[in-house]
Amino acid sequence: MKIKKHIPNIITLLNLFCGAIATIFAVHGNFVVASLFVFLGIFFDFFDGLAARKLKVQSPLGIQLDSLADLVTSGLVPGIIMFKLISLTVDAPSFSSYSNEWNSIFHWQDFKLSILPLIGLLIPLASAYRLAKFNLDEDQQAYFKGLPVPANTLLILSLPLILEYQNSDYMNAIIINKWFLIVLTIISCYLLNSRIKLFALKFSDWSFKKNAIRYIFLIISLVILIVLKFAAIPLIILLYILLSLSNQKQI
Repeated sequence: MKIKKHIPNIITLLNLFCGAIATIFAVHGNFVVASLFVFLGIFFDFFDGLAARKLKVQSPLGIQLDSLADLVTSGLVPGIIMFKLISLTVDAPSFSSYSNEWNSIFHWQDFKLSILPLIGLLIPLASAYRLAKFNLDEDQQAYFKGLPVPANTLLILSLPLILEYQNSDYMNAIIINKWFLIVLTIISCYLLNSRIKLFALKFSDWSFKKNAIRYIFLIISLVILIVLKFAAIPLIILLYILLSLSNQKQI
């Protein structure tokens, strides 16, 4: 039995392991540590495919395993975080009166469940659908159809990190707004499964002529990341989409 054929799958399982740990921290409201493990999981997600190509051990099993790991790390975790963020914006009604509002709360024993934050769990559903389509689509080699799941995850994770580190009352007021969070959830679910062609960050060579859009994207992203820190992430995602839309014929 050749050990090298198992190396990419081991890396993929490390992605899943990080996602499982991130889930635990996200459930307990520790978004910073959850984000750290998601970033680590995305790192492994990048290198499992790279390892499979370099070792020439790509397999159908690896493709399916990769999507299963991504569903946890880049699907479930951002869904839980969005659920928690929306929960922060919901004023719990009194249990002594019945409410027909969307934010009414059901409770069993000591367990309380607010309905409105469940909208955040549309993210893992949309991510699962997107990953399943990706596995069946042979066209998505040089480009993506719809926003990649890890990119959407970075968008969602940026919200609690902005709250934690940016120290901006203006940005905090925007993020801790239930309608902003709900609209962002719906938009992210749409982008995940849209038919918009988005360029992949894969370099066939290092020439500027063939990779101009990639170099431009990386340079601008680096600059705004240095200037705006975590607040740059939503802008980088927007830049990614706009550059892709402007170069549809070349993608």
